[in-house]
Amino acid sequence: MSVASIRLSKRGVERLKSGHVWVYRSDVGAPNAQQPGVVRLVDDRGWFLGTALYGAHSTIAVRMLSREDVVVDRDFWKARLQSAIALRTSLFPSGGAVRLVHGEADLMPGLVVDRYDDVLVIQTTIEATDALRGLFTELLVELCAPRAIVERNDLKVREHEGLPQRRGVIWGTLPDSRVSFREGDVTLVADLIEGQKTGAFLDQRENRIAAGLYAHGRALDCFTYNGAFALQLARRAQQVTAVEISEKAVEQTRENAARNAITNLDVICGNAFDFLRAQADKGERYDTIVLDPPAFAKKREDLTAAMRGYKEINLRAMQLLAPGGILVTASCSFHISEEVFGNMVTSAAIDVGRSVQLLERRRAGRDHPTLLGVPESGYLKCFIARVL
Repeated sequence: MSVASIRLSKRGVERLKSGHVWVYRSDVGAPNAQQPGVVRLVDDRGWFLGTALYGAHSTIAVRMLSREDVVVDRDFWKARLQSAIALRTSLFPSGGAVRLVHGEADLMPGLVVDRYDDVLVIQTTIEATDALRGLFTELLVELCAPRAIVERNDLKVREHEGLPQRRGVIWGTLPDSRVSFREGDVTLVADLIEGQKTGAFLDQRENRIAAGLYAHGRALDCFTYNGAFALQLARRAQQVTAVEISEKAVEQTRENAARNAITNLDVICGNAFDFLRAQADKGERYDTIVLDPPAFAKKREDLTAAMRGYKEINLRAMQLLAPGGILVTASCSFHISEEVFGNMVTSAAIDVGRSVQLLERRRAGRDHPTLLGVPESGYLKCFIARVL
C-alpha cells in the first residue's frame, strides 16, 4: 500500500532541520487532501524529509516518526516499544511504577504507557495513534504480560484531535482500580481510573526521593495531592504538615500515611496560598518546604498570572524558612522555561532579603526523557535550594 506524500513549506522544513519533530498545519501543503495516518514528508522540490504521522484536526498536523524512509507496520511499532521498555528495565530493574513510553521523546508521538507493577495504563492522544490502540494493546500484552491494561483517554487535549473521552479496562481484569506500588521505601496507592493523570504523578518520582534525603526538622509540603512528597519528607523530618485543597486527596494522603505507619504527618485540607500567607503572618518557621503546584500556565495567555502565582508561593516559603532551610520548588508549566523559573525564584529571594544556594537543578525522572530539539518534552523544572 502506497504512502501519501505531504509537501512542507520552507518554514516547516527549517523547523524539522532545527531538530523538532512537529510541523504546524499552516506549514503543510493541501492538508485537506490527506487522511490521518502515516505519510512521507517532502520539501517544495519533492526531496524526501522523513516519515511521519498526519492528523486531520490538530493544529500540530505532522509528527515525525523517522528521518528515514521506513515501513511503519507491526514490526516497526514492536521495535519502538521494545526499545522504550528496555530503557526503563535497565534503569528500574526492581519494577514499581514507571513510565514505559513517553510519547515523542520515545519517537512514538501521542502514546503514553505507564506501568504500575503488573498493570499498564495507556493514553493515545492523537488521531493516528488512537487508531492503533488495538495494535498497541496487543503488543503490550505480548511484551509485558500485564494483569490488565487500562486506558485513560479522558484528557482534554483529545478534544483538539476530534477524539472522544474514554476510560476503563480494555484488556484483562482489574477488580479494584486502586493499586499499590513502591516509591523508594514508601508504599503508595494510585487509582488508575479515577485518579489524576494515569493515577499518579510519576514524573516527580525521583525528585520526591531526592527531596526526602534533604528533609529535616519541621517540614511543610504544599499541594501534596496523595502525599507522595510528604511521605518521603516524614522519613527524616521530625514533623511534617501537608496541605491539599481536595478533600478526597486529603483522605488518600491519610490512608497512605497509615499504610506506611507514619505518625509524624498532619494533613490539612485547605488552599495552599492562604495557608502560606497565614503562616508567614504568624511568624511560623519551617526547616524544609516543598512547593509542587499544578501547572499555573496551561497556555501562553496564562503566563502573567502564572508568574504572579509562582512568585507568591516561593516568596512566602522563603519568609517561612529558617536560616539554612531547604526549599524544593517545582513547575510543570511548559511555557515557563527553566531560566524564567530561576529568575522568578531569584526575584522572590531579593524581595524578602534572603540569599539562596542552588543545590540541584532537576527535571522529570529518567523514565520521562527529554528529546533534544523538542523543548515541549522537557516541561518539568525542580530546584532544590538552601535559603540562608
